[in-house]
Amino acid sequence: MHFDDRLGTVLRLRADGPAVRRIQFRQLLDLLGTMPSEARGEQVDSAFDRLVQLAATIPVTDRVAMIRDQGLRMRSPRLVAALAADDSIIAVAALDRAELTEDEWLDLIPALPLAARGYVRRRRDLSFAVEAQLARLGIRERGLPPAGAGEAAAALELDQSAALEPDDGYEAEIASNVTPLIRPPRPAPVPAEGNADEGIGAIVRKIEAYRKSRQAGEPSGASDAPRLPLGEDPVLHAPSRLRAFDFATDAAGRIIWSDPGTAPMMIGQSLSALRAEPRGALRDALRARQPLRAIPVALEGAPAIAGNWQIDAAPWFDTLTGRHLGWRGRMRRPAETPPAAAAPAVKPDSQSDRIRQMLHELRTPVNAIQGFAEVIQQQLFGPTPHEYRALAATIAGDAARMLAAFEELERLAKLDSGALELDEGETDLADVVEATVAQLAAHTRHRSSGFAVKVPPRPLPVGLARIEVERLVWRLLATLAGVAGPGEVLKLKLQSRESGIRLDVALPAALASRDEQALFETAAGSVPQVIAAGVFGIGFALRLVAAEARAAGGRLIHKGDRLRLVLPGLTLSPPHHSDGRAVTVVRDEADSNTGT
Repeated sequence: MHFDDRLGTVLRLRADGPAVRRIQFRQLLDLLGTMPSEARGEQVDSAFDRLVQLAATIPVTDRVAMIRDQGLRMRSPRLVAALAADDSIIAVAALDRAELTEDEWLDLIPALPLAARGYVRRRRDLSFAVEAQLARLGIRERGLPPAGAGEAAAALELDQSAALEPDDGYEAEIASNVTPLIRPPRPAPVPAEGNADEGIGAIVRKIEAYRKSRQAGEPSGASDAPRLPLGEDPVLHAPSRLRAFDFATDAAGRIIWSDPGTAPMMIGQSLSALRAEPRGALRDALRARQPLRAIPVALEGAPAIAGNWQIDAAPWFDTLTGRHLGWRGRMRRPAETPPAAAAPAVKPDSQSDRIRQMLHELRTPVNAIQGFAEVIQQQLFGPTPHEYRALAATIAGDAARMLAAFEELERLAKLDSGALELDEGETDLADVVEATVAQLAAHTRHRSSGFAVKVPPRPLPVGLARIEVERLVWRLLATLAGVAGPGEVLKLKLQSRESGIRLDVALPAALASRDEQALFETAAGSVPQVIAAGVFGIGFALRLVAAEARAAGGRLIHKGDRLRLVLPGLTLSPPHHSDGRAVTVVRDEADSNTGT
């Protein structure tokens, strides 16, 4: 269970300076703007009172800039009403940024001041019901759009036979005060050619052209101003074969709404009556009120909707009572399968690919959280209270540990799937082992634990980059050193054999009695660790070492009370050798003398 105390935290903050007051005002806008409309209580009332107090100390221009910030979410009708009662410039900004539903607008508008209602009318995303309510309250558009040139010319055409002819005295009286009306020239009458049938045919053709232009929904003018609804709505036509359409059902699964082009064909049909494959899959999902995911069905009816479809829909519930209201979703035609000869072979996603995709989706929000925490901790946008900086530093540290854990998981997934190859190079394994043991001694010396190292005097080169060898050796030795008890010294022996360069290290007493499966599946926290080489515990760290060894051409083997790491070695480069990267195993001096 999580308890949201962000509003209380903000209210406890002392607003001592102008910068802190701006920060607190912006935080209150964020929290109150996303608060549910039914939220009530003393803390909420105190937050609105604090908002009014802070508004009196912050310039109007600064408050307008905060309200118009694109990152602000203003979904609370109470906050919108409080800001709409402020100065007109604040009201305009708040009503422009408001993100309310139709029902919330219908409840809010009667409570707004008269001037604020006019600001609401400027919005172009209002529903028909909201616009109708504004019209009933007397808030209408200020005027009609300008008439086109053709309409102006038509208005100037007057019927000469019906016009009254003023006498000369009246004309002389008004001639000095009225500018003469400039009439457009009347086109000369076209002489009739042919018989009456041709004239009727021309009229019929003009009527047909006009009807086609209306059905195509062409605008009658270039102006983008709203026009009166004088029959200019385009006629909706469904294509001969639909590819997809949206729908909504009631609780019984009967379609009660669909896209305008399909509504006459779909409204009234029941989802439970559709033929689905496999049989019963759709009916069982409807009975359990579960989401519908790509369920194949077949529709019968008009050619536009007849055929095979796939349903994707989600159940929706009443936010207050939790009562099931139906499903909302989309029907779409199944994708056409290309010919088998032209279809490329697609390898199905493996478990490693799914893990990598999941880690990518997790890493994005964690990176964002870490970035915002660092911005607050470093005060990049201005002074920040020390309490917030301390919390931000903790959050940044936690995010860094989470990203390190994601990196380990992704590395293991890539190594298991073969998507990652270790960097090649030439590194002395003996030198890396000695350096790692010396580094760990700083942590194990005071506990009288550590390693008893036996390393040959000559170099033992392996074909990996130094950074890769250091990661592998550190992960193995740090994991074992962290489990060793006080006074426990682990034997470590490094030697060269026919199979490669071999590193044998004894297991701590806490792990020595475990078999291979139990050792490599040791859960995090099951065994105390002084030093942790990873976030996910001993078993995961050893599995990662084994995966890295396999990627390098070697292996990690469980040998009773010890672990053996085997890596392929390189031949020591003689002076005349042009390439010191030949993959020949280095032999120990004892083996060379004995001829083995």
